[in-house]
Amino acid sequence: MLSVLYQDTTIVAINKPAGLLVHKSDIDKYDTLSAQLLLQEQLKQLVYPLHRLDKPTSGILLFALTPAIIPTFQQGFLTQQVIKKYLALVRGYTKEEGTIDYPLAKLNHYKGSRKITTAPQEAITQYKRLGTVELPFAVGKYPTARYSLLEVQPVTGRNRQIRRHLKHIFHPIVGDTAHGDGKHNRFFREQFSCHRLLLHAHQLSFRHPVSGVTISLKAPLEATFRKILQQFSILDSY
Repeated sequence: MLSVLYQDTTIVAINKPAGLLVHKSDIDKYDTLSAQLLLQEQLKQLVYPLHRLDKPTSGILLFALTPAIIPTFQQGFLTQQVIKKYLALVRGYTKEEGTIDYPLAKLNHYKGSRKITTAPQEAITQYKRLGTVELPFAVGKYPTARYSLLEVQPVTGRNRQIRRHLKHIFHPIVGDTAHGDGKHNRFFREQFSCHRLLLHAHQLSFRHPVSGVTISLKAPLEATFRKILQQFSILDSY
């Protein structure tokens, strides 16, 4: 059963597990499970995704219970009235805070046998460092392995923006098989039994489209992510 963080007559928010699609996808056409389908079965009614999380990302995911409010939410995302914050464990020591302003093109996709390319679009991500850890293991060319826990806030909403931006500044997210570092991913699998992307949508706030009240939500970390941060002694109130 999915963990429901908030529900009223128009909106429901869940804490999506890592590895679950938001909705049926042509890319993962053999994966029949999705958060949308499971939530519809759980609530016994139709639900409509209001935004996306990558399949390997966990955390807060919003659905509409009526399609009438979807345009209001879409406008809120476009004008940065919906604020999303993520936790990410990345390779290396980052700066204490920073802004990544680097345009991103849509990821490669195909129409028939023809590759579709698009011009890069503006993409901005802000981050601040919450903690660091240095482990006495040689992963790659250095005698120790260093990691940073970040709180990340995407200002724009491009596909895989956080993952691609952190790779761009040479601090890829641990567990990212598409944009990460294979040596560190393997180290976490073998040393910590971690087989997931360490990216979690932990906070979301928005103005309710009906009541006008500001709703602030927080999603607890899954057990694997939480246990790793506890072992690293950089777990605070997350």
